[in-house]
Amino acid sequence: MAAPVKPIQPTGLNQPQSQALLGKQTKAIVVTTGMLAFISFWRASAIVLCDLASTAYYIGGIVEQACGRSAPYFILAVMLFSYAVRAVYVESCSMFTRGGVYRVVKEAMGSTLAKISVSALMFDYILTGPISGVSAGQYLVGLINELLKLAHSPIILPADFTAAFFAIGVTVYFWRQNILGIEESSGKAMRIMQVTTVMAVTMIAWCSLTIFMRGAHLPPFELKFTDDSLGWLKHFPGARTIGTLGILIAFGHSILAMSGEESLAQINREIEAPKLRNLLRTGLVIFIYSLLLTSLVSFFAVMIIPDSVRMANYGDDLIGGLAMFMVGPLWARIALRAFVVFVGFLILAGAVNTAIVGSTGVLTRVAEDGVLLDWFRHPHKKYGTNYRIVNMVAMLQIATIVLSRGDMFVLGEAYAFGVIWSFVFKTLSVLILRYKDQYHRLWRMPLNLTWFRPGGKDFPLGLTLTFVVLLATAIINLFTKQVATISGISFTLALFVIFEISEKINGQAQHAYGEEPEKFNLQLVGEDQVDPIRLGLVAPHKVLVAIRDPNNLAHLHRYLSEPDNAELIAMTVRTEKGLASSDGGQIFTDHEGKLFSKVVKVCEDHGRAVTPLVAVSNDQIYAIARMAYLLHVDEVVMGVSERFHPDVQLENFAMHWGSLGDSDEHHVKVRVLSDSRDIRAEI
Repeated sequence: MAAPVKPIQPTGLNQPQSQALLGKQTKAIVVTTGMLAFISFWRASAIVLCDLASTAYYIGGIVEQACGRSAPYFILAVMLFSYAVRAVYVESCSMFTRGGVYRVVKEAMGSTLAKISVSALMFDYILTGPISGVSAGQYLVGLINELLKLAHSPIILPADFTAAFFAIGVTVYFWRQNILGIEESSGKAMRIMQVTTVMAVTMIAWCSLTIFMRGAHLPPFELKFTDDSLGWLKHFPGARTIGTLGILIAFGHSILAMSGEESLAQINREIEAPKLRNLLRTGLVIFIYSLLLTSLVSFFAVMIIPDSVRMANYGDDLIGGLAMFMVGPLWARIALRAFVVFVGFLILAGAVNTAIVGSTGVLTRVAEDGVLLDWFRHPHKKYGTNYRIVNMVAMLQIATIVLSRGDMFVLGEAYAFGVIWSFVFKTLSVLILRYKDQYHRLWRMPLNLTWFRPGGKDFPLGLTLTFVVLLATAIINLFTKQVATISGISFTLALFVIFEISEKINGQAQHAYGEEPEKFNLQLVGEDQVDPIRLGLVAPHKVLVAIRDPNNLAHLHRYLSEPDNAELIAMTVRTEKGLASSDGGQIFTDHEGKLFSKVVKVCEDHGRAVTPLVAVSNDQIYAIARMAYLLHVDEVVMGVSERFHPDVQLENFAMHWGSLGDSDEHHVKVRVLSDSRDIRAEI
């Protein structure tokens, strides 16, 4: 046991009353992870677009190589269809704040299919980094070679090898950043998208001027598949014609244009209140931005860059090629291309980081469900990050870059496997959950036929059509994308086997999702260190909510449902008898871990930030009053006690509060809150 820690006597302390309470002491355990920070829908949109909009840099060349000059039409079709897929994600997020593929599929179809779906999704995430890094490298190499050519230099850098080398360097850099815990912030993502917007507006305006001055025609709607793009269907009748099969094949090759949708489910937990309204706004911003940028770039490239040089010289560098074929002096076009490369580096490098962050987040959530060994969740001794998961993700990404040798077409073909199958599992699961009444949702994907009611429920026409299109595309892709099918199935099965073995070792096959307590970093501090500035509590209005039971948070739910921008502190008291508190309080008890995991999830659902705090004391009410006083809170919210009447709770709190300071200097509002009661007092 540690030596007793005497309470600090702040200025204005009422000494006689404090002596009556001599021996009542507190220490505090500050939860340094779990402090939620929420962002606006603009910042949320920027984070998703750093992943989604990056495809504008490489999708045009990949699709045109697969199906010819009609590629822009299919990219446009995919971007329009992406709004339906985004609506699926919005509906799932309205049911589960942490509404990723794993959670939704498990709720709908069980843990086995959930593990398969998340394995396919991980293939998508693992490939996001390499394809973005290699694409950034291709743009950089293209610019360097163009400058060397203008300088009449005989040196020409090998595009694929140099791009792969550059991609490995970027991956290693962000691997290190994620080990340190310096993830891409919403502020950085916002600035990247602001610069990207300047580039996009400049490109659209300059391309429009070029077409106006030179004239141009829309690309023909025709299909010209290569043997590689048809895969095992290259000898199948009708595969090369503009029919249902041919259109589905071309659509499947273009589906990569909407990769990054899963990022919306990952970022949903960080969107500020009102969460659903801001989530819908985020989806609309993403749709409009990606539709204009990705689709227009593809059309402009085919209309402006001559066919004889487009795919031969600029297949992996379409936006850079566009810059070189604009109207205007050579120096202006070179400057524009340099700007394009600079922006491309920012957004594609951001996508590399997003891939590592997203992969780590997905695997961490799976580990919380007992499906991945706890060994992977062991925090770094110095930085507190899930470094073992980050290491594994980075090694897989570097191996992918080496195996692909920087070939964008190979990476693009393989990448589409995880994208389409994660969409299929997600949409099917949301469709099944429509018929499970216990899953409440605040928003439903449109096109629900109320006049056709099998089993008394609306028929989800929009969901059904979206699922049919995704499933048909996924099946076609299995036969046309040989590299994707072989590598994707192999990776998915390998990761699924790892999940199965890990789950058996953990012995948690029946573990309920989300019940595993979160891994918090903790810091034990004395009363002299309990200071609002030191703890980062700088808002002018602060509220302390006292919590005890993870199954009885009605007062927290009710308070969060009220419109209030106060800084929230969620505090529980660990009671220790005697006059001293132990130093062993740095470790959460199982009860405290479950309690704060539940509190974090509740606050995520409401889009409100929270600072978790544990007070170690020998008197609960005194500890609540003491921490409220030291942190200068304006309001204290308590749940209804099972032992005492609310009036007694208020009187007890008032007695302890009066012992701490002059009521004329520091007033506090106190509420005893439940579903049916709201008793208030001002002390």
